[in-house]
Amino acid sequence: MNVEQDPGNADQGTGGPTVRVVGWQWGPDESRRPDLPWIGIFLVVFGALLIVQNALPEYRSLGNTGVLAAGLAFLLVWLLRRGTVALYLGAFLTAASLPGTLQGLGYELGTGWGTMFFGVALLFIALVRAGGRGGWGWQAIGGAVLVLLASSEIAVPSVGNLVLPALLVVLGVILLVRGRR
Repeated sequence: MNVEQDPGNADQGTGGPTVRVVGWQWGPDESRRPDLPWIGIFLVVFGALLIVQNALPEYRSLGNTGVLAAGLAFLLVWLLRRGTVALYLGAFLTAASLPGTLQGLGYELGTGWGTMFFGVALLFIALVRAGGRGGWGWQAIGGAVLVLLASSEIAVPSVGNLVLPALLVVLGVILLVRGRR
């Protein structure tokens, strides 16, 4: 439980600061709990799809399609309830399954598309956060970096392997220069 003083309301005639208490609860009250244990359902569905995918390789695209369906289901739950967990699971499952699903449908994807889909998923989450007045957050930076990395890998596959190490070197130089100031 967090207790903090609000300096903006320090003296409003009461002679002292106002104290605000913020806390988390998870109790027996059924109205606080979700209707279904979504994490458990996700783990069962995802585990079963992984078993089918590994045991029966000919159903590899079926597994990708199933994970895509689970991702879209979580995104639908997010649309209805606006839960953060459903948003992240839906975005990441959808991003993880799209390359395999598209290849199963006969589209030939080169390298970098998985990274691109994860970058777009993070940018989508950042957009949702910004729309809800939560700020852009780390998701915007991470998504932009992944999209840039993927774009270079998709455009020029032979140079794409050098982009991440080059970005790491540039980041290291920036940190060193800032540290010397």
